[in-house]
Amino acid sequence: MKKVNSLRTPIYRDSGFWLKDIPTMKKAFADEVNHPADPDLYIYSRYRNPTVVQTEQELAKIEGSVWALLAQSGLAAIDIALSIFQVNAQPVKWLYFSEIYGGTNTFIDKVLVARRGFNIVRFTPTNDSYSLSQFERLMEQQRPDVVFLEAISNPMLIVADVPEIVKISKRFGAKVIVDNTFATPYILKPLDFGADLVIHSATKYLAGHGNLSAGVVCGNDIDLLKQAIEYRKLVGHMISPDDAYRLSDYLKSFHLRISQHFSNAQRIAEFLSKHPAVEKVLYPSMPYHPTNNIASKIFRKGYGGIVTFDIKGNSFTNKQENCNSFIQLVSHNIHLIPTLGDADTILMPVEPVWGDRYPFPGMVRLSIGIEPPESLINVLKNALDKISC
Repeated sequence: MKKVNSLRTPIYRDSGFWLKDIPTMKKAFADEVNHPADPDLYIYSRYRNPTVVQTEQELAKIEGSVWALLAQSGLAAIDIALSIFQVNAQPVKWLYFSEIYGGTNTFIDKVLVARRGFNIVRFTPTNDSYSLSQFERLMEQQRPDVVFLEAISNPMLIVADVPEIVKISKRFGAKVIVDNTFATPYILKPLDFGADLVIHSATKYLAGHGNLSAGVVCGNDIDLLKQAIEYRKLVGHMISPDDAYRLSDYLKSFHLRISQHFSNAQRIAEFLSKHPAVEKVLYPSMPYHPTNNIASKIFRKGYGGIVTFDIKGNSFTNKQENCNSFIQLVSHNIHLIPTLGDADTILMPVEPVWGDRYPFPGMVRLSIGIEPPESLINVLKNALDKISC
């Protein structure tokens, strides 16, 4: 077949790859014992796929990691990252920061604890901030094997002091996994501070268009890569080549998109903080935010693309009514969609989703898109001006 003069990696939809004779097949399976990230001979797309590998290499460049491994969702990436640290039937004690994605917390409770029998310790914030001294005492008391945290929490946007947390964890011999979905490598690269693995729900900012599901695990340790490849292969956590190809295209605009997301979020946070119908704005750049000092220290080019704010009201019911009214008033321009990181601004009310965990009936989580910020401000202003406080 004539070679096509294209700069793009084709979409290899092969389920199995052509191995022309017995010696070739023997070599392919002999090489597979070492789990090469980019094999000379591909065998089966559940093992590795050239379209997927090419996208993984692009992701590693963005993350600044030695390797990146794609999965079909963020939770699949979490499963890979956590499971490779489970060895035989050894007793397990792992520490999780409490302010993490609800799906991760459910995975911990329903899979790690209920099905695998793990001993889980949770570290909770004090006054909407993580105390390093309390964390150090807990590490000394519990001596966990693994520490899992998010750089920016959802939906309260608590920023963890990732460099210091990694340093303390390492002093007690723990492996560290950081979910960096909210921060992205644009403003924070936890591997630079010694984290063992970084994960992302690539569905969010890495893909950025609300039409693709993916997750990624990134690291520098080659032994962890080989274990991750083997685990992914055996449990079937493989992304499709078509989704990998689309993600590869989306990554070309990653830095441009994220710059706009984060600068827009700053503008929106500043606007909301001055509106009389808004009681409180949670955004890490705000001087009064409980973790502003940490965010200012560890972030490089922004404070994230999520703005959480609380609408005023004189009672629980009144706040709930005002929140409902606000969502209806903006509904033609800002839609209620249970995700984030889309190119369009979308929202979620906090109390109906998180319930007793965050019982704030007037609170809304905005995932700021890449629209012209003036148009967003006009939509928000027109709606908030109509709210009776």
